[in-house]
Amino acid sequence: MDEEHDKQGLDLAKSLAGRLKQQAANGGFKPVKRRRRPRIDGAQVSGARPDDRDPQKLTNTLGRLMRDQGWEVDVAVHGVMARWPSIVGPETAQHCTPESYENNILTVRTSSTAWATQLKLLAPDLVRRLNAELGEGTVIAVNVQGPHAPSWRRGPRTVRGGRGPRDTYG
Repeated sequence: MDEEHDKQGLDLAKSLAGRLKQQAANGGFKPVKRRRRPRIDGAQVSGARPDDRDPQKLTNTLGRLMRDQGWEVDVAVHGVMARWPSIVGPETAQHCTPESYENNILTVRTSSTAWATQLKLLAPDLVRRLNAELGEGTVIAVNVQGPHAPSWRRGPRTVRGGRGPRDTYG
């Protein structure tokens, strides 16, 4: 059983083992004290009770973000615009669509002047329904606009500086 060993490595291991034996015999081993890491100012250890550092539900986080940024009313109004047919009814929703919401006034565009007149008559009831959905005072008025009028400024027979179509049959 003649195995070859690295003479230097074997000698080094023997010398280290001898030193460790001597230290153990002389009581030279001392327990290593663990040091606590210093706390950063304001840092707390998480406890058993929930706090702000724990994982939060997405709905709670988004709700807090909307409240902090002042987006609650805008998000609610856009939700109403998405549910427009259920609020005004399917027949009315086919002929009018909400366009914008600024300064507590909802602007609605209709498909014809007849529907614009009809919606102007229904505006107080619509304001009441919207405030029931969004909260009192969110919508103070409904601005009803008719269909977009055709432009007489373009076409093959236009006159620059002209005043538009007229009755020329005198």
